[in-house]
Amino acid sequence: MKKIYFLIFFLILISNCFAQKENTIQAEINAIENGLIKNIQIKGDAIKTFNIQERMDFYKVPGVSIAVVENGKIKWAKGYGFANSKTGTKVDENTLFQAGSISKPIAALSALKLFENDSLELNKDVNYYLKNWQIPENKFTKIEKVTIEKLLTHTGGMTVHGFPGYQQTDEFPEIIDVLNGNGNTPEIVVDTIPGSIWRYSGGGYTVMEKVVEDVSGLALEEYISKNILLPIGMKNSTYQQPILKEWQNNISAAYDGNGNLIEGLWNNYPEQAAAGLWTTASDLALYCIEIQDIVQGKKDGVLSKNTIDKMLTKHKNNWGLGPSLNGEDDTLIFGHGGKNAGFTNDMKAFVNKGNAIIVMTNADNGGKLIAEIKNAVSNYYKWSISQPNIIEVIDLPNTELQEFKGKYELKEQGIVLEVQLEENILLLRNTPVGNLRLLAMTKTKFIDVESGTIIEFLVDKKVKGFIANNTFKFVKLK
Repeated sequence: MKKIYFLIFFLILISNCFAQKENTIQAEINAIENGLIKNIQIKGDAIKTFNIQERMDFYKVPGVSIAVVENGKIKWAKGYGFANSKTGTKVDENTLFQAGSISKPIAALSALKLFENDSLELNKDVNYYLKNWQIPENKFTKIEKVTIEKLLTHTGGMTVHGFPGYQQTDEFPEIIDVLNGNGNTPEIVVDTIPGSIWRYSGGGYTVMEKVVEDVSGLALEEYISKNILLPIGMKNSTYQQPILKEWQNNISAAYDGNGNLIEGLWNNYPEQAAAGLWTTASDLALYCIEIQDIVQGKKDGVLSKNTIDKMLTKHKNNWGLGPSLNGEDDTLIFGHGGKNAGFTNDMKAFVNKGNAIIVMTNADNGGKLIAEIKNAVSNYYKWSISQPNIIEVIDLPNTELQEFKGKYELKEQGIVLEVQLEENILLLRNTPVGNLRLLAMTKTKFIDVESGTIIEFLVDKKVKGFIANNTFKFVKLK
């Protein structure tokens, strides 16, 4: 009888411990959900926090998925809002999103696996491995050859930054069609000396994809599933494009900047290595954990520590063999952002600590929301992974602000915007990013705190125009 009482007591104790742990985690989640912090803060102002649903509504983001890794384990993962507002399907921790360019660092593991198996060399001319398509030789490739290392670090000198995708009704091109410019993007070629500069190139990753397929003899989605995704445990991830019906039980639709469903619910991407991964925040968390564990000495990882160390070595522009790299030593972070039509995502993880944050959204406006979520997570756990940008503003007299009033034209596109003055604040209405409330940082430089847009007025005795975000030049109309 005493044994039975002891067993009951032990089970109750264990149950209470689990309940206490769940309550603690839920309290953390609640604090983060209500602790979103704008990415731009004015020096001296009290930092205001926001609720996640409030900010989702503000940015017109229907659905969000978050996964947080702490001490090498997924601490919590949760979905918010709708995967499909028409059907009422809600986002949960198992909802698949298009990863966008986060596809690249995961796909890079397939090339590194072939390197580790002695099937290819990182610094050999990739044309040696390509079978029924070759990088066209020109004056640049005569000086330096394109290699896997250069492709993975965006230093291959290759063209085509990214890909818009194809609607469901569009003809779906083969990878060679994309490489030859017979899809909806230009031909992928070398237009500068390989290795001479860093320049982001989805085109380069498409060449890498072709190398992996030609060397392995398998389609990318098949090779990477067998050798990378499943060994890591990423069972809710696929590079299949277009995605098969068997995967469509719990996937998110895509939404534009106004929160409207895009035509066909999502686009398709034949450029699988560059943009074709469907996955979950939790599966991306498993990728982060796998890399962290291997760095810490895991022996049976998807790749060896030696290979992962190569992957996490900085090249030009702080880029590794797949992921971007920021910081040093204990603060070294690997990660990648991702943007497809109607999807915006981000993934950041410490190399030498078991912490990470992954946020996936099903909207074009997800970027600013992601920044606020990362600020909340980083602030709560005291991580250095993300923090708001603190700016100083100054007061200018009304007489000086009056000089900036008027209409301004972006002549190349025929866009006319009007700067107005209301209650000592400059307002720029009906811009592509909404109405801007401009606060002065200097006598000529202003910022809209909500969007982060920088407006710098051009003054030569009189106001001649302004430059928006150091890119678009508007001329003041008389």
